[in-house]
Amino acid sequence: GDVQGMPCQAQAHPVLPGCQKAVSHGPPKAFPDHPCHPPHSLHRADHLAQRCRYSLYTSGPTLDMPVPSSFNDVGQDRQLRSFVGWVWYEREATLPQRWTQDLGTRVVLRIGSAHYYAIVWVNGVHVAEHEGGHLPFEADISKLVQSGLTAQTAAGSVSDFYTLPVGIRTVAVTEHQFLINGKPFYFHGVNKHEDADIRGKGFDWPLLVKDFNLLRWLGANAFRPYAEEVMQLCDRYGIVVIDESPGVVPAALPAHYGNVSLQHHLEVMEELVRRDKNHPAVVMWSVANEPASFLKPAGYYFKTLIAHTKALDPSRPVTFVTNSNYEADLGAPYVDVICVNSYYSWYHDYGHMEVIQLQLTTQFENWYRTYQKPIIQSEYGADTIAGFHQDPPLMFSEEYQKGLLEQYHLVLDQKRKEYVVGELIWNFADFMTNQSPQRVMGNKKGIFTRQRQPKGAAFLLRERYWKLANETRYPWSAVKSPCLENSPFTL
Repeated sequence: GDVQGMPCQAQAHPVLPGCQKAVSHGPPKAFPDHPCHPPHSLHRADHLAQRCRYSLYTSGPTLDMPVPSSFNDVGQDRQLRSFVGWVWYEREATLPQRWTQDLGTRVVLRIGSAHYYAIVWVNGVHVAEHEGGHLPFEADISKLVQSGLTAQTAAGSVSDFYTLPVGIRTVAVTEHQFLINGKPFYFHGVNKHEDADIRGKGFDWPLLVKDFNLLRWLGANAFRPYAEEVMQLCDRYGIVVIDESPGVVPAALPAHYGNVSLQHHLEVMEELVRRDKNHPAVVMWSVANEPASFLKPAGYYFKTLIAHTKALDPSRPVTFVTNSNYEADLGAPYVDVICVNSYYSWYHDYGHMEVIQLQLTTQFENWYRTYQKPIIQSEYGADTIAGFHQDPPLMFSEEYQKGLLEQYHLVLDQKRKEYVVGELIWNFADFMTNQSPQRVMGNKKGIFTRQRQPKGAAFLLRERYWKLANETRYPWSAVKSPCLENSPFTL
């Protein structure tokens, strides 16, 4: 039968002209929706049930669309590249006979991830809706695909099972330390978007393995990922994860902290904890990134959200990543670890790297004096165009990125002896963004290019991270999980 889904984003655009009609039954087919049906009218609208009863072939031009991928970069159409709106996907699937004939078999359709709002039909029947990217969702479709016959097999009953690798460790937080298995742990790693040429955010195993080899080369021991396949490799490699909510970032309007947003945010954290709670690599939950936590409703909002997350999993600390002022942040009293983003000498004091040490030292001292909690520098960095060189350093040159990082490291080396427990560079690799005067074909803060080639800062960080690893008793690269014994990823 046909499996049809429609991920939604922000707004609808016209049907694109010139798209080739799909003729292959291999990859799913996709095309943007018509502007006469904007998102607010599509939501649970009756006309959707009628439209999804027919194949996309009958409705107009379509495109062959590989999944997983982001549709924007797959074609050559300029309008498709910048399209934001409703898109239909369709795939035909043939199920095993036992699934369709044995009433004792439960058939579940699982969607690994769809951005951002998804509506799913099977054989013209609405089976699921889901809001929130990066997280999986599923629907029981047994009644839709089973004929009602009982299958008989010569082998007798068949059991379905799966294996779950297990890792055991403890996590604890003191006023100035983050402890794993009772020993102080220092996070030195990266922030990382799931993004690459052509495939966009689409998952890609060769790319993921390449990225993990780069993390090993770099000496990184921590980062903030999304996909569950990434979590699995983190377990195998021993890379520590700060597991962050992908679904909600309350913006700078008090209305965004209302009950509707809070309820959805609670549900997103439930989904995240349910998916990742058995991954030993996950050592901390993060409920948001750079929310407007200075707004008055933010206090109750984050108090409720963090308490809910702790109730879901009492074994892990909870945080969120802030860029608010220490005096104004109303959510910080409820976190276990302060994670703070700052971009000194980049988004302000442009070009003046001489102010970084004073500003960063003041930042750390203000946060710690106020909350007496360990601190992670969760983001810092500078945009850099690979191959741009200038001495004395100018913004966007490789020398400026290296010089900025060095100024941060001078302060981090002082404060990690006291209460700073980690540093995560922004970003692992360059990634695509919306067009704007501030973006030169995307965000260029990566220490690697979008094609995974190193900039000068990558060598600087490699030297630093391996030095930090060698200062500890158990460098992460020397610790091998039993899961790695027969793995192609073993050093």
